[in-house]
Amino acid sequence: MLEKKFYVIAFDSTHYAISTEKKLAAVGAPITMVPTPREISTSCGLSIRILDENLERVLEALSGVSKEGMKLFRIDRTSTENKSVKLEWRD
Repeated sequence: MLEKKFYVIAFDSTHYAISTEKKLAAVGAPITMVPTPREISTSCGLSIRILDENLERVLEALSGVSKEGMKLFRIDRTSTENKSVKLEWRD
């Protein structure tokens, strides 16, 4: 089932994407590597999708990690529009 609301971490480079995926996988954070959604125009093409219920766990796993090259977005999809909102990182 396609999630209508979720979060995405977009990256400036494939290196950042793969490195972050490995860090999150090592701690068992529930994420999925996906092509960057169309709603986000600037990215390397790879993103990490995070379901709403897993966001806090992922943010905790990335606490203290440099956010250079990463952007966090909330994606909201409805039958009439797709919207992305860039969020500020919190540590």
